[in-house]
Amino acid sequence: MPDFASFRDAASFYGIMLHECGHASGAKHRLDRDLSGRFGSAAYAAEECCVEILSGLVLADQGIAHHPRPDHAAYLASWLKKLNGDPHAIFTAASKAQQAADWMHAQQPALAEACQTSFAIINEPDAGQPASPVVAGAL
Repeated sequence: MPDFASFRDAASFYGIMLHECGHASGAKHRLDRDLSGRFGSAAYAAEECCVEILSGLVLADQGIAHHPRPDHAAYLASWLKKLNGDPHAIFTAASKAQQAADWMHAQQPALAEACQTSFAIINEPDAGQPASPVVAGAL
């Protein structure tokens, strides 16, 4: 990923990051999507549509971007053309995108639990001294 500063705004950075992480969610040991397609193939186009929709879903869910971005729409439209007018392609991509978003969200409890453990360690008073809320909130 390029440096954060090279993007025009936070939504652009996180949109690309989520798109790329979305591809990882399709691995065989995760959601097992067809990742065998070569650039320009229908399988590749379907995967690109899936992760682009995923990016938009998670951006909206996290409150980073609430409005469709023109670049997302144009990118989706370019790949949908490769799917030869399949009227179900967008619905299939959206369904798989929602599965990926659900998978990503399901990974969060493990992270949240690890953070809670860290907070508990930081918040333990040392020799009767109260924990610093600045330190505790820094994680």
